[in-house]
Amino acid sequence: MIRLPAVSGRFYPSDEKKLALEIEKYTSSANDKSFARGCVVPHAGYLYSGHVAGAVYSAIEIPARCILLGPRHFPGGEAMAIISEGSWRTPFGDAQIDSELAAELKRACPLLREDRVAHEREHSLEVQIPFLQQLAANLRFVPVVLATQRYQDLETLGHAVARVIAAHTEPVVLIASTDMNHYESDAITRTKDHKAIDRILALDPRGLYDMVRSEGITMCGYAATAAMLIAMRDLGAKDAELIRYATSGDITGDWDQVVGYAGIIIR
Repeated sequence: MIRLPAVSGRFYPSDEKKLALEIEKYTSSANDKSFARGCVVPHAGYLYSGHVAGAVYSAIEIPARCILLGPRHFPGGEAMAIISEGSWRTPFGDAQIDSELAAELKRACPLLREDRVAHEREHSLEVQIPFLQQLAANLRFVPVVLATQRYQDLETLGHAVARVIAAHTEPVVLIASTDMNHYESDAITRTKDHKAIDRILALDPRGLYDMVRSEGITMCGYAATAAMLIAMRDLGAKDAELIRYATSGDITGDWDQVVGYAGIIIR
């Protein structure tokens, strides 16, 4: 089965050459690459957040195997949805799902449900795939989107992901896809976002979860990020680094209603 692109030509170029040039623009300023267990990347259109995602992807060694966690923005489908077979089509060709890794994750986390409907229109993971295709040889990935906000479910998923990654000798990177605060002023968004970012940098999943909910931070992928942090702690992560932060106002010049974007590496 092939999952066809939902936002090609809108969030990123549908032409292969134009897409390659755009990704190269966002990743060409990298210095030495470092090892990362996980990362946080945004998922808006490349015009707005591509430079933030690119700063992360170009700064780390991206292995061939990746697990992607992101939010589900649209109604329909399971609350914890995985696809474990087939491929996703992009202008670069078809990116293969890591069926072996997906099967292991489904066994480790029975809450996950096989569901293509939840992924059909969702962009939070789709926009990551062209970056990964261009920067990682022989990419294989596992896509998971979340609509649940129950912390107990996120703990179950995070612990399961950690067990699966730990069982492999070859590296597997865990990617959490999220934008930060939405549609408030640039000043308010930056204040709110850095409260959430501080919890991520502290590797504090429960603190992030509580901060987002208590402070009204409209971070769409906070559940995915919390699950990722739970896995990172289980895997022995020691530190996190904010690679780049920006808002849509930096691109549009509209400072009244912005969306925040953070790129973070966890080692």
